[in-house]
Amino acid sequence: MIEVRLIKPAKGQTIRYPATVIERDERSVTVCAEWRLGPVDLGLFSIEPGDTLIETFYTDRWYNIFRVQRPDGAIRGWYCNLARPARIGETAIETEDLEIDLIVSADRLQIELVDLAEYEARGIAQTDPATDAALHTAIAELRDLIARGEAPFAAERVAVQMIKQA
Repeated sequence: MIEVRLIKPAKGQTIRYPATVIERDERSVTVCAEWRLGPVDLGLFSIEPGDTLIETFYTDRWYNIFRVQRPDGAIRGWYCNLARPARIGETAIETEDLEIDLIVSADRLQIELVDLAEYEARGIAQTDPATDAALHTAIAELRDLIARGEAPFAAERVAVQMIKQA
C-alpha cells in the first residue's frame, strides 16, 4: 500500500487516499485505487462509486494520468491532472495540482481542457513563467500521447483485481 496525496494549494487542501502499487520504476509509479466517493460528472464521462482508477505519477513530467474503469474493466475515459512532477517515496506519492485538467473520452476522440480560469486566477504565468512554460509543454505532450494511443492511453479493456482495503 501507498498513500496518494494530491496537494491543492489554491483550495488549501490535501486529498489523501490509499492505493495499491501495480508498477514502479525510477521515474514513475502506477497505482490502483477504488473510487469511494459519490459520482463526479467530468463532462465526457463520470466517475462512479466502485470504479477503479489506474493512476500513473511521474517524477519528470508535469502531469499525472488517471484511467477510469468501470468495475467490469471497461474504460470510461482518462483524467489528466496538470501538476508539478510527483515526489514518489516508499510509502507516499505527493503531487501539487496546477488546476488545469485534460478530460479524454474512452475512444480518445474527444479531449477537453478544463479549469483554465482557475489556473489563470493563480497568476502562475506572471509569477512563475518557467512553470507556465512547462505546463504548456506538458499539454502538448499529453495531446500527442493521446493521439498516438501511447501508454497509458491504450484503448484495450484492462481488468485489475482490486485488493480491498478494510
